[in-house]
Amino acid sequence: MRHGLEAGISQTLTVVLALLAVAGILGLAASTVVARWPNYDPAAPHLLWRWRRRHADPELTTGVALSLCVPAVVALTAAAGVLLLMIRTKTGVATYDLAFARWGAVHATSGSTAVLRRLSDLGGTLGVVSLSVIVGIIEFRRLPNRAIPGIVALTVLGQFAIVNLIKVVVDRARPDLSQLTGFSSSSFPSGHATAAAATFAVIALLVGRRRSRRARAAITGGATAIAVTVAGTRVLLGVHWLTDVLAGLAIGWAWFALCSVAFGGRLLNFGAPAGSIGESPAAL
Repeated sequence: MRHGLEAGISQTLTVVLALLAVAGILGLAASTVVARWPNYDPAAPHLLWRWRRRHADPELTTGVALSLCVPAVVALTAAAGVLLLMIRTKTGVATYDLAFARWGAVHATSGSTAVLRRLSDLGGTLGVVSLSVIVGIIEFRRLPNRAIPGIVALTVLGQFAIVNLIKVVVDRARPDLSQLTGFSSSSFPSGHATAAAATFAVIALLVGRRRSRRARAAITGGATAIAVTVAGTRVLLGVHWLTDVLAGLAIGWAWFALCSVAFGGRLLNFGAPAGSIGESPAAL
């Protein structure tokens, strides 16, 4: 009996640590990108930066920033589309869907399932709404800005609408190997993954205001790791395919990117120059 208990604990740790390791690596990658992202110097001979300084019209400048943001948003959205195409044609990443689902089912224990459910709740409706409201209130008290309720509501509530619309259109069946937690609606994309990606990104944006570059990098890395963790739990709990959660992450981050640029980055002024995202904390 003791041997069985030890084996169960070992298997639980294997599942949970494997997920956290992947999330940690991706979070570290995101943190490194932010830490190495170049700061804009108003005195530097940068054509776009000088153009932004000469044009005081915030709506016009934001329009240019949105145009520059389009490639990133298109890339993320296209990634979700490519994943859907792979699903339809049973090619590419979709060929690994069943393998990941089986791995989760084979290695599941009562202990790992309990832990994964708690982590998964971070991307549930109650979890993302509660966290976004709490952080929004705290950040409003720290650095008051009337745009905070707007960007939080648009990012969090907007992604719900987008995901539900896509679910109705795609109508993909859920995995049926070993469903270890509750679920609703169709499988593609993962609502939990989308919600976690968008919500923790906007939380990172709010918390990162007036912070040092190192702090913002750590916050961004943490937000990325949490989103990836939530996405992974949905696969390991048997309620989503791998391609569902990858598409969910792409859609969530794409939606956040549009919302953040529309609100002028860390300045959080709707229609403000989105180039402010690249300014140093002291300038904000």
